Amino acid sequence: RHAKEVPPEFEGLIEPEKLIRIGRYSIENLWLDLIGGLTGKAVLLYLILSGLLPWVAKNIAHFPFVVQGLLFFSIPSIAGALIALPFGYYHVFILEEKYGFNTRTFRTWFMDLLKSGALSIVLGGTLISCLLLMVKYTGRTWWIWAWVIFFSFEVLMLLLYPTLLAPIFNKFTPISPGPLAEKISGLAEREGLMISGVYEMDAKRRSRHSNAYVAGMGKTKRIVLFDTLLGSHEEDEILAILAHEVGHIKRGHLKKQIILLAVTSLMFLYLASRLVSWRIMYDSFGFDYRPLYAGLFLAAVLWEPLSFFLSPIASGISRRFEREADLHVLRVLGNPRPFIRALKKMAMDNLSNLHPHALYVFFHYSHPPFLQRIAILRERAGKKES
Repeated sequence: RHAKEVPPEFEGLIEPEKLIRIGRYSIENLWLDLIGGLTGKAVLLYLILSGLLPWVAKNIAHFPFVVQGLLFFSIPSIAGALIALPFGYYHVFILEEKYGFNTRTFRTWFMDLLKSGALSIVLGGTLISCLLLMVKYTGRTWWIWAWVIFFSFEVLMLLLYPTLLAPIFNKFTPISPGPLAEKISGLAEREGLMISGVYEMDAKRRSRHSNAYVAGMGKTKRIVLFDTLLGSHEEDEILAILAHEVGHIKRGHLKKQIILLAVTSLMFLYLASRLVSWRIMYDSFGFDYRPLYAGLFLAAVLWEPLSFFLSPIASGISRRFEREADLHVLRVLGNPRPFIRALKKMAMDNLSNLHPHALYVFFHYSHPPFLQRIAILRERAGKKES
């Protein structure tokens, strides 16, 4: 409906032809996600309705319990990975290439697949093994102990991600000495920022998309700026983006997200503890007996549609955090203009949808739409001046 409508905020900055290109890019991404998601769901339905999983459970019953669970969970995991493979290839080498974003070679893409696959096997296998041990040896309270293991694992991953996991895929270097680095140091000092540093990531090795984020906890906490962002923005715009990331730290958003994860995972594991003893569930999916690892898998299958209807809560909380971080820019810099310019550049550089449907935003957007963010900044700046 709005494919040819240039928003007033972008008049003189964006041509109608580019707006049409943004619309096409958004729609093609949406269709790819939709077809890929439906294909994955179809394969999952086949696995749980065809009798394959009960047959697998029966034929691995002679293995130790934890090995049984790992073998059982590997079936849907491998199937999901194989289904995602052609869609991932299409996204990188067809869609992103078509719109000028892709910079990675086939070798880089393939090596990323191998690395992420190896990490999934090692980390996922370790976590599932620990959960299965809790199920087998801690009795009816297994779900509490499993939650302790799961939550501890997630916190450990948050701690290790910036220094151990992320460098497996990208190179991170401290911001080069110079005027920008001095301004960043001044901002960090004024804000009393306790971070390990501000780093540049070699994003352009894979994509021309630009972004920035906060990662880590405690002594591993750092702010990461894509090299594509540093190359396309002025110094005052980069400082404004940095102030936004500082806002996330100052408002304790990561801690709040951890609390949300803790509550959600505890709720899921409690429901799973009730479902794994529900004989009707096993009978409905063709299991002659009740292997607990199969019960955990079926509980996750039943949880997924429920989590879809809970997703607006998580998305709404994330959008609130982003608004708070945006307003922190105004508090730190006093002037919203550099950040507004940065938002406009990021929107145009990333071909971001400027007119997303409100219902789609409600379910899926972790950030408020760009026009909404800009409007809020202008409104608050006007109130501040008055």
